[in-house]
Amino acid sequence: MAGGGDAEDNPVAINVIPMVDVIFCLCVFFMCSFKFKQLEGKFESWLPRNKGAEGTPSDVIKEIRIAMFWDEATSKVRRQFGMRTVDDDGEMTTLIRGSYEDWRAKGEPNVPVIIDGDERVPWSEVLKIVNIAKGLSIDNIEFALGKKDA
Repeated sequence: MAGGGDAEDNPVAINVIPMVDVIFCLCVFFMCSFKFKQLEGKFESWLPRNKGAEGTPSDVIKEIRIAMFWDEATSKVRRQFGMRTVDDDGEMTTLIRGSYEDWRAKGEPNVPVIIDGDERVPWSEVLKIVNIAKGLSIDNIEFALGKKDA
């Protein structure tokens, strides 16, 4: 008997097996209906507040990008404005000024000048572009590291 002892000591006989079955079923029910907090795909990050929150990407890239590459054959820097190779500082100034004025006319006065330089490009060449942009009163200058040519 579950209570142990004689029948005189325990006048009411309780069968605990059905009670254990009910408690077990309740435990299984609550374990199956419990929902865990989903943490997959979430991680803390510190991103700039003014970039990447536009929602749908637009087809127009709002930037003025100057690519700079080190040419091993000539041991000189090759500068590109879009797909156009630019050798002269005066021509580069004219191109940056024209592009910046076009963006200002479209209502985008804070378009960045992005200097995308190969890691082998001397800093003096990068600073030439920075000085050209500063000379045109462009304050938003950004740097991007280009891929090293093999």
